[in-house]
Amino acid sequence: MRSEVYAKVREFKQKYPWTISWRLKAHSKIIDIHLNDDEHVKYAFAAQKNASHLDIFTTYVIALTDKRILLGQKRVFFGYFFTAITPDMFNDLKVQMGILWGSVHIDTIKEVVTLTNVQKKALPEIENIFTDYMMNEKRKFYKDLNREGNNL
Repeated sequence: MRSEVYAKVREFKQKYPWTISWRLKAHSKIIDIHLNDDEHVKYAFAAQKNASHLDIFTTYVIALTDKRILLGQKRVFFGYFFTAITPDMFNDLKVQMGILWGSVHIDTIKEVVTLTNVQKKALPEIENIFTDYMMNEKRKFYKDLNREGNNL
C-alpha cells in the first residue's frame, strides 16, 4: 500500500525543492503508524524541527489530517519521535522569512514547535492551509463543547 503521507510530502517537495529535508519515506512511515483508521491526510510537508537554520539533520514530516497535526521523525538506527497536536492545544502560527529559507512556528499550550529551512515560496501556502484548517477545527471543537452544556 502506498503511503498517503509520503505522496503528499513528495508533492510538496516537487513543488518546493529548495526545502531542506532527508529520508522522507522513512519519516512518513512514522505518521502512517499513528494515523487512525478514520483519519485522512489533507496536507503534508517536510522541514527541520529546530531553531537553527544551520542544523540540517533533524528532518520531520508534518502532516495535517482532518483531526490533528502530526509530526514524525524516524531515527537513523532505531526508534522514532512523534508529536500530535490537537485543535484544542493549538494557539497560534507564526511564519518568518529569511534570506534563503523561512520558518514556521506552531504555538501550542505547552510549547512552540519551530520548523526551519522551508523554501520561502512555500510559507504562504503553509500558513493559509494551517490557519484555515485550525480556525474551522476550533469552531467545531467549541461548538461541540457548547452543545454538551459546557460554557466557555
